[in-house]
Amino acid sequence: MEKSLNNSQFAPETFREFFQIFLKVGLLSFGGPAAQISMMHRILVDETKWLKEQQFLNALSFCMFLPGPEAMQLATYAGWRLKGVIGGLVAGLLFVMPGALVMLALAIIYAHFGNLSIINTLFLGIKAAVLIIVIEALMRVSNKALKNKASWVLAAAAFIGIFFLKLPYPLIVLLAAAYGFFFMAKETEEATEVNQKPVAHLKTIMTIAAGLSIWALPFIILSMTSSASILTDIGTFFSKLAIVTFGGAYAVLAYMGQDVVSQYGWLSPGQMMDGLGLAETTPGPLILVTEFVGFLAGFKEGGLWLGISGALMTLWVTFVPCFLWIFAGAPYIEWISAQPRLSGALNAITAAVVGVILNLSIWFGLHVFFVKVIPTSYGPVTLWQPDLSSLNWQVVALSCLCGLLLLKFHWGITRVLLTSATVAFGLSLL
Repeated sequence: MEKSLNNSQFAPETFREFFQIFLKVGLLSFGGPAAQISMMHRILVDETKWLKEQQFLNALSFCMFLPGPEAMQLATYAGWRLKGVIGGLVAGLLFVMPGALVMLALAIIYAHFGNLSIINTLFLGIKAAVLIIVIEALMRVSNKALKNKASWVLAAAAFIGIFFLKLPYPLIVLLAAAYGFFFMAKETEEATEVNQKPVAHLKTIMTIAAGLSIWALPFIILSMTSSASILTDIGTFFSKLAIVTFGGAYAVLAYMGQDVVSQYGWLSPGQMMDGLGLAETTPGPLILVTEFVGFLAGFKEGGLWLGISGALMTLWVTFVPCFLWIFAGAPYIEWISAQPRLSGALNAITAAVVGVILNLSIWFGLHVFFVKVIPTSYGPVTLWQPDLSSLNWQVVALSCLCGLLLLKFHWGITRVLLTSATVAFGLSLL
């Protein structure tokens, strides 16, 4: 068995235990990045104690700095830290595959019938439970990440910037990193508890070369065997997207919405929003909305099998880069955290991330509790105004129930999700 890279006294005793825990992470990864990060923190830091608090926060800050889905990359890093490259591959795939399979099935149903309202009903209880999970973990992470006045100010500034001013997420991260680099170095000169190991730069170069080759593999195969240009178009478009999309699925939507609808004509605006809705209610990263787009693009061009091929191409070019970023960059996280100025930047990003997660939590809560939420702009300031008449009392009641079960009686995540989903199903029958 491959030796663990983790310096914690706790580690998975067998690969079977490792597999089961990360399968649980993948199956329970509902609700977008805030909920997924919260759930991983609970399982990997609080329950199994496989990662130390600072290791988790350092990795989270690093992943938030990368393009692509930060929660999936965080899972990949955790697997790499515990079981090396094989562990990273297994953890990353287990995070993505349950949601990818569900999304593919839903996309097939959607392409044939065009109506999936029943799915929203079935996942009503899950959304209510996820909201409480997010709130609980946000409290825990903020208690650990916000250690001083400067970090509180950074978190507040990040929240105001992204929630009210709609500042680009990458800009917020860069500003936080710059502030930490120049003004928070003295606070972090005593490096966090890490074992500084020399990083083999040649190995990093080889990792990058191998990753790029694997990323390009479908294009090489298509150039030799297929005349389906739609797959090449899908692969090229989403490969570009994988490099430039910082800030998760909502940033992806901003980048790809116009091109997918107007330039390529793959989807209608309504289908684009339906895809995001499905991604929000199924497990896995929200960026799986790209799989939905890839499937419909292929399906429109050549039917079911070309649709499935489009979905697979989209998954490949979207997630292979995520593994590449982590396997190339993860060995440097501990080195970064041991450098005063770089560690200051990392800690500042962590503080800003708390504000970003708070933004996602409130946004998610508003859209769970209310059917209609209207963004209203007052100059540079945007306010999200819920239509009070559209309040969904069932979700409010379910959230109160989940809060009681999770926060007072300390039930496990799986038990709370199943209970909430069952009660939601019962309410829907009424």
